[in-house]
Amino acid sequence: MKPVAIFRHSPTEGPGYFAIFLEQQGIPWKLIAIDEGEAVPVAVDDFSGLCFMGGPMSVNDPLPWIEPVCRLIREAVTQNIPVIGHCLGGQLMSKALGGQVSKNPVKEIGWSEAGGEDNAIARPWLGPLAGKNSTVFQWHGETFSIPNGASRLFTNMHCANQMFVLGPHLGMQCHVEMTPEMIATWCTQWADEALSAADQTTVQTPETMQAEIGEKLPVMRQLSEQLYSVWIKGLAR
Repeated sequence: MKPVAIFRHSPTEGPGYFAIFLEQQGIPWKLIAIDEGEAVPVAVDDFSGLCFMGGPMSVNDPLPWIEPVCRLIREAVTQNIPVIGHCLGGQLMSKALGGQVSKNPVKEIGWSEAGGEDNAIARPWLGPLAGKNSTVFQWHGETFSIPNGASRLFTNMHCANQMFVLGPHLGMQCHVEMTPEMIATWCTQWADEALSAADQTTVQTPETMQAEIGEKLPVMRQLSEQLYSVWIKGLAR
């Protein structure tokens, strides 16, 4: 089968568990390193799906690759080629599909909970997690609106739109792809951001984030495997 294209926008925000999951399922993937100046493909024909990872930039920044990425997302949606986005990736999907990305009322950094919807669209995606709280990892200060035609999949009281689905496409504000190594790197690289906002109840210190890996990560892995298992069903084999 054709590989899944994984777009990396920042060196330390790689595919994490998403790539591990694909490999476990025997699904090939190809990294497209936007952070190293790699060009955005002009067409989706060479890929079975598109995955967009996170990054510290905003989709509203005047970066040369943002509009080509949005065009590619729209082409994939038109051709029914599954798209998945993590944090910045979810914001790119929203922007590409007519949504808006703006400042969230608060920053969310660290482990948190999000509630799954329980309706005819959510149940096939969430299975036994429909209508229940799930553990997620956060590192964002902006949020996306739900594009026309899409449906909200997860929410919480601090950021209403945590995930949306549109057919086989999944956009996420939160991070479900985290590995212990990624969390440790982010806690070192962006420690100042977390510490400067640690007075907010939605922000954890780097020490707390890492101390809770053993408890929180296995729980979040149930969610990531549920979501990824449904997403790959849309890939052309």
